[in-house]
Amino acid sequence: MAAASAARTVGRRSRRLFDIFVAEIPWTVSSKELKEYFSQFGSVQRCQLPFNRDTGFHRRYCWIKFSTPEEVQNVLQKDPHILEGSKLALKQQIRRRHSQRKSQSD
Repeated sequence: MAAASAARTVGRRSRRLFDIFVAEIPWTVSSKELKEYFSQFGSVQRCQLPFNRDTGFHRRYCWIKFSTPEEVQNVLQKDPHILEGSKLALKQQIRRRHSQRKSQSD
């Protein structure tokens, strides 16, 4: 049980390294299609699309990592983002320095 908790904590930390959170993804869209779509704005380093083990379907959200902050801005400047007729909801992930997190918890 402790190992599962530790794995979830590491997973949450790693998600902070992503640039953009994308929600409202249609069920029919794959991580490959998401990478292809977002590559028009820059170099997509990683796309993490979590799946539900029980249903076998993805959870309709993902995290996208780009190579540069300029590429992130390219994505955020375009609105709306539409895939297969559905509007995607995007949110920029805010990265905090370790010192900022520490001072906020004090």
